Amino acid sequence: MAAVLETRSLCKSFGALTVADKINFRLEPGARHALIGPNGAGKTTFVNMLTGALAPTSGKIFLNDQEITRTSQSARVRAGLGRTFQVTTLFRNLPLLDNVALGIAEREGVAVHMWKPASRHQEIKDEAMTYLSALGIADDAATRVADLAYGKQRLVEIALALATKPSILLLDEPAAGIPAGESTDLFEVIAALPRDVTIVFIEHDMELVFRFAERITVLVGGKVLTEGTPQEIATDPRVREVYLGEAQHA
Repeated sequence: MAAVLETRSLCKSFGALTVADKINFRLEPGARHALIGPNGAGKTTFVNMLTGALAPTSGKIFLNDQEITRTSQSARVRAGLGRTFQVTTLFRNLPLLDNVALGIAEREGVAVHMWKPASRHQEIKDEAMTYLSALGIADDAATRVADLAYGKQRLVEIALALATKPSILLLDEPAAGIPAGESTDLFEVIAALPRDVTIVFIEHDMELVFRFAERITVLVGGKVLTEGTPQEIATDPRVREVYLGEAQHA
C-alpha cells in the first residue's frame, strides 16, 4: 500500500546538538499511529518538520509521493496536512461556531473580505456545524470557548483542524491538561473520525496509546528505537527500559 506520508533519513541539528537523527517513517492511509518516547525524544521536533514549522538539516519528506521537504506550511495545509498543538490556539471570547467558521473562511481565502461574522454566511455555517456535529459538540455551538471545559476546547481545536479538510491530521498531545475520564472520551471521538482522515498523535498516556493506536513508533534521543503494533511495543524489552521504566538493573 502506498504511503500517504513518508520521511527518509530526516535529520535536524542545532549546531553540535542533533535532535532528529535519520528518521525513516511511513504512514499508510487511514492509520491511527502514535508517536511516543520520553521527554526530549524529538517527537514535537519531528512533527514540526512534517508541517514545515521547522526545516530539516537533511533528509526528505513526501506527501502522497510528492516531495514537500522545502514546501511552505500553508502549501502543506492546502495539500492536506492538518495539525493541532499542545496548547489550544483558539479565540476564547468567540463562540465555537465562529471559531470554526473563521477557519473555513480562511481556508477559502474570503475571511479578509467579510463584513459580517463568518458564521452568518449560510454555507460556511452549515459546514462548521458538520464538523461540530462529527465531534459531538454541536449543542455548544453558541457557547464561548472560554466557558467550555478544557476537553471540549481541545475538540474545538480539532474541529478547526478538520476545517482545513486534511487527509492527514497530526495531533500534538491532544489530551494534555485534560482529566483522565475526559481524555478517554476525547480519544473515543478522535477514533470515530472517518478513515479518510489518517491520524498521527503524540501522547504520553500509555493507556490511551495502547487503547487507541493501531501502530506505534518509539522515538528516543531523536532516533527511531522501534515500531510495531501495541502488543509488540508493550512487550519490547528496549521500550520497557528506556520508556516504561521497567528495566531490571543489577
